[in-house]
Amino acid sequence: MTKNLKALIHRLTGVLCLCGMLFSAGIFASCTENKDEVEEFANWKSTNDTYWQKLYTATEQKIKAGDTSWKLILNYTLQGQQANSGATLSYRPEDYIIVHVEETGTGTVTPIYSDSVAVHYKGQLIPSTTYTAGLIFDKSWSKDVFDASTSRPAHLHVGSVVDGFATALQQMHKGDHWTIYIPYQLGYGSSKTGSVPAYSTLIFDLRLVGIAHVGQKLKI
Repeated sequence: MTKNLKALIHRLTGVLCLCGMLFSAGIFASCTENKDEVEEFANWKSTNDTYWQKLYTATEQKIKAGDTSWKLILNYTLQGQQANSGATLSYRPEDYIIVHVEETGTGTVTPIYSDSVAVHYKGQLIPSTTYTAGLIFDKSWSKDVFDASTSRPAHLHVGSVVDGFATALQQMHKGDHWTIYIPYQLGYGSSKTGSVPAYSTLIFDLRLVGIAHVGQKLKI
């Protein structure tokens, strides 16, 4: 083997070793960067459980202090239950929705389970890592800010929505504007639904603008 050939092989070996080192370093850097990525909904179940307990306790205190703009409403599937003789019915905080009344309407009737409704709504989550105001996962209007003059309401069947949403609707009158808080047990539970992760408290800005009984059509 000539000296020139030996020198060429030596140079090629060095280049290959350097490439290997750079490739390995690239993999290591990539893994390190992935480890540094922020998890949007870290400890989400625990975070939502804590949020709900605090909100429930704070709402109880406001109600006891005479603030009528806040309400605790029992899940509609539990309303009207009767205890066995000698027993006392008791419910957990997650058996309720929490309501803050923003505006009171002039309607005199409330929807029932078989009715359809026309509503304006915006649904969002509690604050997360980068969504500090809470991820907005759905809304019935297209603009950033609600405008009653241009927004068309969504038409929903009361019996087709999650328990917490249906509970609120069956207590509202036409013209009511509420912020409703739904524990995940009365929302999507332990299942991821669309962009909503499992164990999510749901917060809705909700306005009821129309009610139609079975056989009737919504006029809005």
